[in-house]
Amino acid sequence: MRKLRGAAALAAAVLVLTACGSGGTESPPTQGNQPRVLKLWHYESKDSAMAKAWAEAIKKFEASHPNVTVKFEEKGFEQIQKTASMVLNSDEAPDIMEYNKGNATAGLLSKQGLLTNLTDEATKRGWDKLLPGGLQTTAKYDDRGVMGAGNWYGVPNYGEFVMVYYNKDLFDKHKVKVPTTFEEFTAGLDTFVKAGVTPIANAGAEYPAQQILYQLALTKAQKPWLDAFQSYKGKVDFHGPEFTYGVETFADWVKKGYIAKNSAGLKAEDMGVSFMNGKFPIMISGSWWYGRVASTIKDFQWGHFLFPGATMSPGSSGNLWVVPENSKNKDLAYDFIDITMSKEIQNILGNSGGVPVAADPAAITDAKSKELIESFNKLTTADGLAFYPDWPAPGYYDVLVAGVQELINGSKAPSAVLDEIAKPYEDNLADIGN
Repeated sequence: MRKLRGAAALAAAVLVLTACGSGGTESPPTQGNQPRVLKLWHYESKDSAMAKAWAEAIKKFEASHPNVTVKFEEKGFEQIQKTASMVLNSDEAPDIMEYNKGNATAGLLSKQGLLTNLTDEATKRGWDKLLPGGLQTTAKYDDRGVMGAGNWYGVPNYGEFVMVYYNKDLFDKHKVKVPTTFEEFTAGLDTFVKAGVTPIANAGAEYPAQQILYQLALTKAQKPWLDAFQSYKGKVDFHGPEFTYGVETFADWVKKGYIAKNSAGLKAEDMGVSFMNGKFPIMISGSWWYGRVASTIKDFQWGHFLFPGATMSPGSSGNLWVVPENSKNKDLAYDFIDITMSKEIQNILGNSGGVPVAADPAAITDAKSKELIESFNKLTTADGLAFYPDWPAPGYYDVLVAGVQELINGSKAPSAVLDEIAKPYEDNLADIGN
């Protein structure tokens, strides 16, 4: 998320809390017919592929656990991101919840002792076999809260990546072809602008704008740069060619009219709805929209393509199921994760416009879903998942939101924005001893 999709303000404002002394304990097996409740939080919209699959998982779970009721509470993405440390350090913690992956989010909570170590369960239940290689990167965190090694603190059950959604009818109307190079892409954007059409739907107040900036930087990036930025395996020069190109090109896109100047205050929902209503020919965003786009758009033809001119795109395994250390029903939480990893639920996810990790390929019959999975496989085969720009440091999401808003408003020069986003990143490196 994504989804996508947010954190707290700056590292200095992040509340570093420790878990309650005793933490949560694993519930004993049900005694007799005593009813139990599994408290579950997630933030997927009801029309998304994930929400559809998980709604079925809840039904399947309750059918196989007759004395258990699932109490599902829908939370906003931003709401969970900004309050997670405080809520999970209280007796209000859910038993299981969806949470964003990466160092600044799941990594931070694992370091604070707020998440349950799932390593034994991952081995016992075979999650490690269903999530091979790179799909485990976001599930594991070391003592510093850095992803890719250490213990399991979350389980992803889908994949995600950023792509270019396009309105085929508007492309045809303005005689714009699907681009295969970056030059063809910008030529198409110029064609729309000359016709008085702002081509790219955007949202500066949440994750979409920063993901566009990051995608632009990735067109100039190689793997060593990505490893340095995301995993601290080397020094990142924020005034180097990658981020310099990203901020300067993003600012230039605003000046050229590719991105609307009034998009600084818009949220992701505003962006998605405007594209689905046919107001923009292009939306650069994640696969988490795919199922909703497929079920919502009735008045025009649409499609998608990978960002032209880049070998890497923002993306990863999906958001995580995490089990708070204060969960009162850990055994039930593990059972629910098991069900979401089953072929039945994974197939529903795949046929609803999601990117499953453990589906039966022959069971994916929806044509649009097949196109999506093909693009994901193309990206993963090329080792092209570049994670997300807000992952490396706690509070970095809001730093990047502020930075792209300044670029959209023209209130700061690109070089000044680079200075602004460099400092908290470097402060975090100092904090973790890198």
